[in-house]
Amino acid sequence: MQRLTRYIAIELLRVFLIALVALTLLLLLGVLGQEAIRQGLGPVPLLRMIPYVVPIALRFAVPATVLFAVCSVFGRISSENEVVALKSLGISPWAMVWPALVLSFLLSLLTVGINDVAVSWGKLGVQRVVLQSVEHIAYSMLRTGRSYRRPKFSISVRRVEGRRLIQPTLVFHTSAEESTGPITFTADEAELRFDREGNTLRFHMVNGELEGENVTGILRDEIVEIPSPLNDRAGGPGDYSLREIPRQAKRQLEIIERLEQELAVGAAFAMTTGDFQALQGDEFNNKRRQIASATTRWHRLQTEPWRRWANGFSCLFFVMVGVPLATRFRTADFWATFAGCFLPILAVYYPLLMYGTDRAKVGQLPPYSVWLSNLVLCVVGIYLLLRMRRN
Repeated sequence: MQRLTRYIAIELLRVFLIALVALTLLLLLGVLGQEAIRQGLGPVPLLRMIPYVVPIALRFAVPATVLFAVCSVFGRISSENEVVALKSLGISPWAMVWPALVLSFLLSLLTVGINDVAVSWGKLGVQRVVLQSVEHIAYSMLRTGRSYRRPKFSISVRRVEGRRLIQPTLVFHTSAEESTGPITFTADEAELRFDREGNTLRFHMVNGELEGENVTGILRDEIVEIPSPLNDRAGGPGDYSLREIPRQAKRQLEIIERLEQELAVGAAFAMTTGDFQALQGDEFNNKRRQIASATTRWHRLQTEPWRRWANGFSCLFFVMVGVPLATRFRTADFWATFAGCFLPILAVYYPLLMYGTDRAKVGQLPPYSVWLSNLVLCVVGIYLLLRMRRN
């Protein structure tokens, strides 16, 4: 019995590790290629980015490769009638199944940790490498396309001579909530430098002008700072580690309570003075939008830990379904077995996961709804395993 358990465990680990290395390298090249095209990165920043991209690739590779390993090993065992041989010797098929379940449980715990590292360390590390290369990226794009655009600002030039930007135009774009329009800076020439300490782009302008909705001016020899040009999405609920999320959720709840108190005080004052039209004014509507935005962020913070644990434990439930299906197919063609197991999972698991996650993030469902897809796979897997044991 111990020899059988050791044999199953070794075969699963061998196939899993080989497939994991291959798929991780493939995903690694895909992520690096995407960043190189999107950000215009050179070889040196890409090499510095590799340690941060590895956990991002592993978070997607581990669940797929553990299912592939199960399909490969149990499909081959079943095709060679080893399951029938075990039953003829009076050995229960569970002797083969439980090593796979134990291995998938341990990998699920590992995947939860990988997910946490990928979003809290890997993602921010990639952003940090890009930020440190922003000066080169901006000059590269300005030389080739004469423009460099980000969500909050854009730069266009007539030409680039060395580090000199000839006749540049810098436009700051305001958000929809702000009442002022965009602010435009023009100059005869300028130079860009990235300040690592302040995490800003310094735009040194010579003989320039600024023009906005409520402001105009002349810039003889001035420096305009652009804060965090590539870090627009940092600080979202998905950027915190599991250890930080409870503290952030508590802080967000305090913000919601403060905004609601301010809205209640303002509404009470308006009703006391008889200014009922103010209740539908811009100030109150803006406060309501702030409360709605803060509440959505709180729901996302509540959902994030459940989502990471659910994503990690997909390994266990993939195996619960994959083992009996691979045994039932009884073919040594591991690609056919993998497709037969993965396609039903793809059609059921991921739509349910996306539905539960999206609804939980906006508060329409409780945070634990993200486990709905895992629960469905668990029920199906238990049913198939029981049938495998009986038959």
